[in-house]
Amino acid sequence: YITFEIVNNTQFRRDGSNLYMNYPLPLYTALLGGDLVVETLSGKVKLKVSPETKNGAKIKLSGKGLPVYKSDGKFGDLYVTYEIQVPEKLSEKEKELFGELSKLRNNG
Repeated sequence: YITFEIVNNTQFRRDGSNLYMNYPLPLYTALLGGDLVVETLSGKVKLKVSPETKNGAKIKLSGKGLPVYKSDGKFGDLYVTYEIQVPEKLSEKEKELFGELSKLRNNG
């Protein structure tokens, strides 16, 4: 008997022909929206992030997964889950600005 062990050293998780990945989304992009580039198996894809995107939001990139077994020209999908990254090591000015935003939110 021969046993194979395949080590996944990519950012993708597989389920059949579909792929899943988590993408670190900067806080400011999540709040204000913007563009980002995601690496897929077939190359880079530019995505538009909507303002006020929530942590854990998922998007589907049709046809960006693995080939479908015994189906020529068909591919699974790639599902991207956004993980909002909270900034670290804030400067005093950043802390001050976040404090002002907090006051606006609480008094508004």
